[in-house]
Amino acid sequence: MMTATAMRLGFVMDERACKPRLRARLAGLLLAFVAAFASPVALVAADAPADILPSWNDGEAKNEIVDFVTRVTSEGSADFVAPAERIAVFDNDGTLWTEQPNYFQGMFAIDRVKAMAPEHPEWKDKEPFASLLKGDMAGVAAAGEKGIVELVMATHAGMTTDAFTKTVTDWFATARHPRFDRPYNEITFLPMRELLDYLRASGFKTYIVSGGGIEFMRPMTEQMYGIPPEQVVGSSITTKYELDGDAPVLMREPKIDFIDDGAGKPVGINTFIGRRPIFAAGNSDGDYEMLRWVTAGSGPRFGMIVHHTDGEREWAYDRQSPVGKLDKAMTEAEQRNWLLVDMKNDWRKIYAFDK
Repeated sequence: MMTATAMRLGFVMDERACKPRLRARLAGLLLAFVAAFASPVALVAADAPADILPSWNDGEAKNEIVDFVTRVTSEGSADFVAPAERIAVFDNDGTLWTEQPNYFQGMFAIDRVKAMAPEHPEWKDKEPFASLLKGDMAGVAAAGEKGIVELVMATHAGMTTDAFTKTVTDWFATARHPRFDRPYNEITFLPMRELLDYLRASGFKTYIVSGGGIEFMRPMTEQMYGIPPEQVVGSSITTKYELDGDAPVLMREPKIDFIDDGAGKPVGINTFIGRRPIFAAGNSDGDYEMLRWVTAGSGPRFGMIVHHTDGEREWAYDRQSPVGKLDKAMTEAEQRNWLLVDMKNDWRKIYAFDK
């Protein structure tokens, strides 16, 4: 069985599997135009408040979120929180974007091995590269954590940080998700992007705290979620300052530096953010310690778990899944007053491209 470390590095090999703000601004301009020429009846419609979290179905989950945000942002409220303390942290895999049938970073590494194979003829006879090149994912899994780390290091290290950023950006520009046949940067959860926008509009600062590679996520998070790279906390390999001729560069070395998963998440938050958040969202047991630490603080706190229950529009999985396993956190959600979001029942749309 593979360890959590290997899984969070981006690989799970299973034999069975292998701009809301812009729209709001345009809508506002359109309403203003219509109002200038409309009848009094139309003016009433134009003045109606916009729906908060429009891709969420009306119900308990949506109400709890809006109630919390209203309480902590209303001056005079007993639960008012100063803007500087309004910190919200979000896991990424399975919370902001889809993580099935494998973590996006795992799919990236697989594609990179195939692309690099002509330069490494020795891989044809070396495991786990040989199994991967033959499409034998069970053989790759049999290599265990040591083999998985070897694959990750071969595809993520031995280059400058600038070169790696370009490689990741180019992959996102061309690779397509195997189920939806769409670019990976479209396979993000619309309700969660709306939640990020809603929190920021309410004075929150939003961060990603993920087990995924920090330099794999950073080139894309601002475009996808409006979260700049300096607000991304993730797992990392070591980097070293070097001179390439007279040019200073940062070289990525084949050595793990920090795993931002499980108990590493509160440590990463403390190290890189320096404030205990008041809002945390995750989807798996890898987020358990983050949820515990965030919601154990004094004052108003909010913990939220995205439960994947929609096998038709996305995937349905929890306790037995090798990817994004949700067991302990789900068992304790009610006891710890964490909101368990039912993807099938609470989300009107999952992706922006849903009908």
